[in-house]
Amino acid sequence: MKMILRLAPLLGVMMPGVVSADELSGGNTSWILTATALVLFMTLPGLSLFYGGLVRSKNVLSVLMQCFAIACMASLVWFVVGYSLAFGEGNLFIGDFSKVFFTGIGKDTLSGDIPESLFAMFQMTFVIITPALIVGAFAERMKFSSVMVFSLFWILLVYAPVCHWVWGGGWLAEKGLLDFAGGTVVHITAGVAALVVAIMIGNRKGFPETAMPPHNMTMTVTGAGMLWVGWFGFNAGSALAANGDAAMAMLVTHISAAAGSLAWMTMEWSKFGKPSVLGIVTGMVAGLGTITPASGFVGPGGALIIGLSAGVLCFYATQFIKRKLIIDDSLDVFPVHGVGGILGTLAAGIFASTQLGVFSGSGFAADIDSIGAQFSVQALGVLVVAAYTALVTYGIVKLTGLLTGGIRVDGDEETQGLDLVLHEETGYKY
Repeated sequence: MKMILRLAPLLGVMMPGVVSADELSGGNTSWILTATALVLFMTLPGLSLFYGGLVRSKNVLSVLMQCFAIACMASLVWFVVGYSLAFGEGNLFIGDFSKVFFTGIGKDTLSGDIPESLFAMFQMTFVIITPALIVGAFAERMKFSSVMVFSLFWILLVYAPVCHWVWGGGWLAEKGLLDFAGGTVVHITAGVAALVVAIMIGNRKGFPETAMPPHNMTMTVTGAGMLWVGWFGFNAGSALAANGDAAMAMLVTHISAAAGSLAWMTMEWSKFGKPSVLGIVTGMVAGLGTITPASGFVGPGGALIIGLSAGVLCFYATQFIKRKLIIDDSLDVFPVHGVGGILGTLAAGIFASTQLGVFSGSGFAADIDSIGAQFSVQALGVLVVAAYTALVTYGIVKLTGLLTGGIRVDGDEETQGLDLVLHEETGYKY
């Protein structure tokens, strides 16, 4: 996503939209206003419809409700204290309380050459989608109260600190970690948390013996299309400027999504004899998630390799998690977002180099001194963020269970479906 003012010298570049500016840029502000709307569009309605179509009809409203409620709660948490913990001065590990309730942010306050209110809102859309991604791991079996409590603590104890480490001037930023739009902050944290929650909450009744196909693939494909379009705001908006870096980020994002889609489709076609609609849209999400951390640092050639690799690796990761380990990560959050985030973060350390010819980098940090040294930094970031997320998420699940009397609905309620049990509504009237 972004690197704020203090990070630019660490990367050896002057980054548009991040360096200090004496006056507001109308062009940059206009683009980030648009990008902010696009990122919110990814969650509401994109992710909501994508996930909603993937569950069984008796649980469709519960998923839509969870995504919507998380968006509302995350917005207020970010306003009250989350933004301050992530982007307040603080120290190398966490921000301070200087910006609680957006203290000091007025209509004329700037962050670089855009309003700080816009920067804070743009960042808010990222904190909205990250815990919403985790919904896919525990779909169809977690209490709504537990979803809300878990998401609240997770934003404060996982998302905000990691965001500060990477984008808020923290210790990983000082190490020189390359994460343009959220490989570590969004995808690794959400993916690893999803895996931990899926293991702790247990498999759905009947998994894996009973088939649990998506109830509405039309809804899922519609949501997938919205995610693809919205992702341009996610990645290209992370340049924080309307310039060539944003344009290149948009281009490589699109190439990776297309490559990931076709790679997953081809793997599935080869293994099972037919290409599925679910496969091609899942491959798209894998391609998008994997290019995210590298999108501001790589060129089109690198994006092609990253997308193709994402489609293949995430496909096999999905098969391994569900068929070999028998872990019911219901909507494949870890194998798609977690594995994709890991792959993309590592790939950024390779394809950001100018030493690779047609696959050379083309972005803020295109001329890294040593692929080996940068790859080591990327690997450190992956390992630390994954380990921290797993440990803290485990504690949050335990705490949530204590506060809500157990995180899971009982067996009869699960059979009946969460729509009626938790909300006394149904998605469809027959």
